[in-house]
Amino acid sequence: MTDVLGVAQSILGQPWRWRALAADARDGLGHDDLVAQLLLARGCPPDEIEAHRNPSIRGFMPDPSIFRDMDRAAARLADAVIAREPVAIFGDYDVDGATSAAVLVRLLRDLGLSPRAYIPDRMTEGYGPTEAALLRLQAEGANLIVTVDCGAQAFEPLAAAQDAGIEILVVDHHKCATELPRAHAVVNPNRLDETEGAAHGHLAAVGVCFLLGAALIRTLRTRGFFSDRAEPRLLDLLDLVALGTVADVAQLKGLNRAFVAQGLKVMAQRRNIGLAALTDAARLTRAPTCSDLGFALGPRINAGGRVGRADLGVRLLTTDDPAEARAIAEELNHFNDERRAIEAGVQATAETTVDRDRHVALVSGKGWHPGVIGIVAGRLKEKLDRPAIVIAVDEHGMGKGSGRSISGVDLGAAILAAKEHGLLIAGGGHAMAAGLTVEAHRIAELADFLEERLADAVVRASAGRALLVDAVLAPGGVNPGLVGAMEAGGPYGMGWPAPRIAAGPFRVIRADLVGTNHVRAIVAGADGRSLKAMAFRQADTALGQALLGAGSTRRLWLVGRARVDDWSGRDVAELHVEDAAWAD
Repeated sequence: MTDVLGVAQSILGQPWRWRALAADARDGLGHDDLVAQLLLARGCPPDEIEAHRNPSIRGFMPDPSIFRDMDRAAARLADAVIAREPVAIFGDYDVDGATSAAVLVRLLRDLGLSPRAYIPDRMTEGYGPTEAALLRLQAEGANLIVTVDCGAQAFEPLAAAQDAGIEILVVDHHKCATELPRAHAVVNPNRLDETEGAAHGHLAAVGVCFLLGAALIRTLRTRGFFSDRAEPRLLDLLDLVALGTVADVAQLKGLNRAFVAQGLKVMAQRRNIGLAALTDAARLTRAPTCSDLGFALGPRINAGGRVGRADLGVRLLTTDDPAEARAIAEELNHFNDERRAIEAGVQATAETTVDRDRHVALVSGKGWHPGVIGIVAGRLKEKLDRPAIVIAVDEHGMGKGSGRSISGVDLGAAILAAKEHGLLIAGGGHAMAAGLTVEAHRIAELADFLEERLADAVVRASAGRALLVDAVLAPGGVNPGLVGAMEAGGPYGMGWPAPRIAAGPFRVIRADLVGTNHVRAIVAGADGRSLKAMAFRQADTALGQALLGAGSTRRLWLVGRARVDDWSGRDVAELHVEDAAWAD
C-alpha cells in the first residue's frame, strides 16, 4: 500500500496508508462521488451503493425465522400475550441490557401486558441471572422470564429455574459454548449450531430483541390477535435499538447500519420521554448523532449500573411520566460525574502497574470499583494498542474482570477457553469485549494463559498496524461542507470507521492544555486558513508534546476526524487529531 504524503513513520511511530479500494470497484465510479468512494472503501459491494446511501430496515431486515428457536420463542410469548400471563424481563446492567429490556417492556405493554423488568445489581448480584433472582421473580407471579443480553452461559441458574417450573427464553448475542443452557428457547445468532442466522452475529442483543418483536407481531397477526386492535409500531422502538447497538460497540455493518440510521431519525422526534430527558441532561441542543450515542447518552445510562442503581436505565427508557424522566436523567447525570472521578483514579493506578512488555495487558487491583473496570480496559487498549483486561479484587479475594480487544483478536473466545480450562469461575463475551470472575490467586495463571493463547494473534494484528486515510486536504478544505458530505456515508462506528483525513501543512499558532490530558491547538496553513485542532487524552504522548512544543517555525501534517463545532451558535469545522508528521 502507498504511504500517504510519504509518511512511513509518524510522530506516533506508524505509517499512513490509503484506505484501499479494489481496482474493479473503481471502474465507472465518478471522481466527484465522495460518498460512493467512502462506502466502497468500507467494504460495500459496488452493486449495493444505493442501498447503503440510506440504509433502510426493509432493505436489510432478514426473516426472523432464519434464527434457531426464534419461532419457538415468539410462539411462547404470543401465548403469554393472549392469556395475559405475567412476564418478567431479566436484563444486563449495561446499555445493551437496558435497551433490550426496554424494547420488550414497551412492546409487551402495547400488547396489553404489564411486564416486570429486572436488572441485577453489579456489586451484590453480578452479571447474569442467578437462581435466587429467578425464583424471586417466580414468587412475584412470573413463570415466564425472558433473559436479554445475558443467559448464554447461565447453565446452573437456568437449570434450577426449569426444575422450579419457570420457563426461560434466552435472547442473547454473546458467544455460546457447545452445550446450550436449559431453556424453552435460546435465540442467539452466535450459537455454534446457527446456520443462516450466523451471518448476523454482529448484532447487539437489542437488535436480536427487535427481531423477536417482529416475529412476535407476525405470530399474533396469524392468530387474528389484531382483528379488533391496532398493531404496535415496532419501528418507533428503533431509537432504543440504535442506542444499544452503538453503546455496545457492535459493528455498524448490514442490519446494524439500518438500525442506527433509522433509529437516529426516530430519536430526533423525541417520542421516548426518557431519552428526550437524557438528551437535555447531557446538554445536547440538537438532534443526537451516532457519536452522541456512544459518548454522551450511553455513558449516562451505564452510570446507573456502574456506580448508582442498576435499574435506573431501564426505568428511564420505559417511563411515560415527564417528571420522573427528568428526575432519573438528572440522577444519571450525577452518577456519570461520580463515575468519571472513580475511573480517573483506577486509570492512573492501572497505567503505572501494567506490564507493557506483554501482548495482553492484564492488570488487577484490590478495592478497585468494578463499575469502571470496563472503561479503564478500553482506555488501556487504546493507549497500548493491545487487548486489555482490568480486574477488581474484593475483600474476599474474588476478582471481577472486564476486557476489551483490538480488531483481529477474539477475546471472548479466549475467555471461554480459560473458563473451560478451569481458570475462571465464570466468563464470556464476544470478540471485542468480555467479562470474567476469577479467584485472586489465579490471576497470574490467567495472565500467562491468555498471553500464550493470544500473543500470535496480537502480533499479526499489530504487524498490519497503520493509520488509514481517506483524503488529503489543504487547510482550507477542512470546512463544514466537507464534514456534511462525509457524514452522508454514515452512520459510522465499529466496523464502519468514520472518514479520516490528512490536512496541512500547518504551523501551530497556539497550543495549550485543556483539563489534565487534552491538547488544544490553533493551527494555520499557508493559505491563511486557521483551524482549531483537538488531541484528546494525548497530553502525555509524543503527539501531544509535539503540538505543545512545535512553535510557529516548524510545519506539521495532521491526521484525524473533521467535526463541526456548533457550541458557539455557528457551524465551524475543527479537527480531532489522531496523529501528526513533520512536514519539514
